[in-house]
Amino acid sequence: MNRADGYRIESSDLIYEAIPHIMDKRYDASNYMDLEIDMEPLQKYINSWRGKGERISYMAVMIAAYIRTAAKYPYLNRFVMNKKIYARNHFCVSFVTLKAGEEMEETVVKLYFNLDEDIFEVNRKINEAIEFNKQATTKNATDKLLRVVFHIPGLVRGIVNLVKFVDKYFTLPFPLIHAIPFHTSFFITNLASIRLNSIYHHIYEFGTTSVFLSMGQTAKRLVKNGDGVEERKVMPMKVVTDERIASGNYYGKCFREFLKYMDHPELLEQKPEVINRDPDIKAKNPKFFVK
Repeated sequence: MNRADGYRIESSDLIYEAIPHIMDKRYDASNYMDLEIDMEPLQKYINSWRGKGERISYMAVMIAAYIRTAAKYPYLNRFVMNKKIYARNHFCVSFVTLKAGEEMEETVVKLYFNLDEDIFEVNRKINEAIEFNKQATTKNATDKLLRVVFHIPGLVRGIVNLVKFVDKYFTLPFPLIHAIPFHTSFFITNLASIRLNSIYHHIYEFGTTSVFLSMGQTAKRLVKNGDGVEERKVMPMKVVTDERIASGNYYGKCFREFLKYMDHPELLEQKPEVINRDPDIKAKNPKFFVK
């Protein structure tokens, strides 16, 4: 059965059909990776555009690099629900941002992207979303959903359990999926913005998140340079993945591709030459959309 947010995978590889039954929880299937982003090419790129009056953030480069990677490696946009593997029929990113004011209230932003978007389109969407959501009076879809749920005293647990049940065994309507940030292609957090190191953040059992990226404060590392070593500034990144959607070899290719774009962000200025769709989607003509 297909879902409002994805298509059922019908794979000829029986081991992948069996793995979700063996590891039926995301925390049981979590793998942990350490990445280090070389800050020199990233900083040069950001500074070059800042000199032209264009403010591109680290977050925008990270998200654009991941989107470009997912355009080549579509398994990154898969998820597991009720021991079944699905290919998501859209691409979205969730992240936390702060509202203006002394209380430093947080809200979660969920953005939708086309897989052919360049760094400038990604940067524009992120900046507009942060600017919109930082206003203390702004209520996005997630905020509105929480307000409705908690407006009914004593029914929070019942409502949450009902949502989990329907999500697991049937499918939630897409407007509700849209309001829940845990139904996302990947979650990213920038802990450097609050002066913290990167962490291995859990991938939620509720929802469909299969990958979580955590950016931390920059650090200095000694790296080999010819016959000697030199000190370089790097950004540590921790990644937690659901191994049920892709093999270790596949993830290795994905994040080598991701690091390539982080070392050469200028490549993100052009549209991708090819966008690969998931080859194992059961539907003959799946609808892939952007909200």
